[in-house]
Amino acid sequence: MPLLDHLEELRQRVLRSLLAVVLAAIACLVAVKPLVRLLEEPAGSIHFLQLAPGEFLFVSFKVAGYAGLTLALPYVLYQGLAFVLPGLTRNERRLIAPAVAGSAVLFLGGLAFAWWALVPAALRFLVSYGADVVEPLWSIERYLDFVLLLMLATGLAFQLPVLQLLLGLFGLINWKSMLAAWRWVVLSASLAGAVLTPSTDPITMLLLAGAITALFLIGVGLVALTERFRAQTPPDAPPPEAAG
Repeated sequence: MPLLDHLEELRQRVLRSLLAVVLAAIACLVAVKPLVRLLEEPAGSIHFLQLAPGEFLFVSFKVAGYAGLTLALPYVLYQGLAFVLPGLTRNERRLIAPAVAGSAVLFLGGLAFAWWALVPAALRFLVSYGADVVEPLWSIERYLDFVLLLMLATGLAFQLPVLQLLLGLFGLINWKSMLAAWRWVVLSASLAGAVLTPSTDPITMLLLAGAITALFLIGVGLVALTERFRAQTPPDAPPPEAAG
């Protein structure tokens, strides 16, 4: 296919992906109030304020946008796969599809982990720290910015095992080299926990750093299993030579 045709195909797939995100966001905007109530649950009895006219309206668009992107993610990944798969070999195609599926599952798992563990832990620490000095009355916009950013960062951090598995499958690194670098991984996980955590409290940073370290070890195990499976699988027999 000529280069211009490739660019036209890419443009069409990007437009379809954007349209899917917009339609999903519009659908989420219709049900945005239940979504906001769900995001408010980790805060418990905290009261939220609207500090400016129209603040909740803009917050509604923001929540609907994040939710729409999450819902449209499988279709966006499908469009990306449909564009790159024709240029890959048969073995590469076998690897990409499970990796993309695992990536989507891990992203959703990261969102659930952030909502279930990280956000409540951060809020408990932040509320109890100044409970005897100030009364917690929070801006709904600032609170949802905190929650959405933490969930997005955690979902992205949960992609680590997929990245390790792809590196191992393509032979760029083996599990022994990964495991030998565990000290640097712990240090990097701690730095990532500090950078990705919007609240900067130690409890959330430690939880996120621990989750990243555990995911790295899971990735090492997956690469080790893959290498062992490769070693036990005999290579394909070469085709017989034609009689001449």
